Amino acid sequence: MDTGNWSQVAEFVILGFPHLQGVQTYLFLLLLLIYLTTITGNLLIFLVVCLDSRLHTPMYHFVSVLSLLELGYTAATIPKMLANLLSEKKTISFSGCLLQIYFFHSLGATECYLLTAMAYDRYLAICRPLHYPTLMTTTLCAKISVGCWLGGLAGPVAEISLVSRLPFCGPNRIQHIFCDFPPVLSLACTDTSINVLVDFIINSCKILATFLLILSSYMQIICTVLRIPSAEGKRKAFSTCASHLTVVLIFYGSILFMYVRLKKSYSLDYDRALAVVYSVLTPFLNPFIYSLRNKEIKEAMKRQLKRTGILG
Repeated sequence: MDTGNWSQVAEFVILGFPHLQGVQTYLFLLLLLIYLTTITGNLLIFLVVCLDSRLHTPMYHFVSVLSLLELGYTAATIPKMLANLLSEKKTISFSGCLLQIYFFHSLGATECYLLTAMAYDRYLAICRPLHYPTLMTTTLCAKISVGCWLGGLAGPVAEISLVSRLPFCGPNRIQHIFCDFPPVLSLACTDTSINVLVDFIINSCKILATFLLILSSYMQIICTVLRIPSAEGKRKAFSTCASHLTVVLIFYGSILFMYVRLKKSYSLDYDRALAVVYSVLTPFLNPFIYSLRNKEIKEAMKRQLKRTGILG
């Protein structure tokens, strides 16, 4: 196709929630409150795990890495969403849009890998308790964490490269709450079936593979726990997995419906609602899930508050 006479779009307009124009200020305040709570909660968990020596175990090492990851994951989209709620223009440059997509997807992929590593850690702790200390060492934890980050950061490179070569000659209005592959691809002035297929294959391999590995770990965990004779032993074993499993169900429950599909989009409102779940609500809920349901973290927080003199 001849693209010589086409003018490349220099910036996009992110429409956000066009049907809620009358309540933009209230949405801004709500999102700002959620974002500040997300930052505070995740930063608090990260610092508590780092400062409290009793939490220097593989499980809490991964929890602290997840909390740190959520800080970057939300920073990729929410600040721009906040700015757009107060701005009339709601624009983002072409390169800025690609950068937002890259960091959002790379950190999202990192979270998939990290949640898988956390499931494997729980599998070893419950199914192979005698070998757990020698298998899940501090060195292995560090290597797994670095591997998750490197794998995530490398993940979207091929997709970003393909999108950057597409011609965008108008319109430039993104029907979403932030830059993402499906809404941006719908604005290209050429056939994007290859991009959609590549996106589908990469997301299917990344999301489905990690989800199936997590399911496999939990199936073996359940089989092991059911063989424990005492009810108290079963309850204690399940309690160590409850927080992680809750996060997995919320996170994967939304991204599976959003990204593992060949159609570019279903209902625009459907896509926006799912995006709010995995980009805003999941990072917001994580600190509550890991602190309110976890006795050790709550006790560690009390110790740190007493040490700083906040609690007498």
